Amino acid sequence: MNLFAIGIVVAVAFLLQIAFSMIQMKHFSREFVALRRGGRVVCGRKAGGFHAGAVALFQIDAEGIILQAKKIEGVTVLARVKPMTGFAGKHIASLTGEEIGPSHKNLRKAVRDASLTYRKYVAGETITEPLSPWQQAGIYARMFLKSKKA
Repeated sequence: MNLFAIGIVVAVAFLLQIAFSMIQMKHFSREFVALRRGGRVVCGRKAGGFHAGAVALFQIDAEGIILQAKKIEGVTVLARVKPMTGFAGKHIASLTGEEIGPSHKNLRKAVRDASLTYRKYVAGETITEPLSPWQQAGIYARMFLKSKKA
């Protein structure tokens, strides 16, 4: 294969990734809006990197009681929003993530993040955005460079 053919393959793969990501975002938005129409929604997330990432969505009433729970988890853009069972009737602030099986580590973290986000919101605290992988890499690089100077 020559270099031009490799470039075409990479470009096509990149365009397919963009297209599938847009389809996934449209599906997620539709599900989120459907939950939002029924009341308040609490969202927790955990990026996966090379592992399956997860987002947990909880539709709650005015007292923080869960009405519906949905999740999206996976490594690829083919992951879709699916219902989660066993959460209806529980208070969002009492979730620990242990309600999820041990094989879904990032989903457990997403459930904990949703609970923490709700508790911060109720307490009037600022809800901070997590650092992106690029921001984390920059922090590690600065720490590494400072340790070399010392």
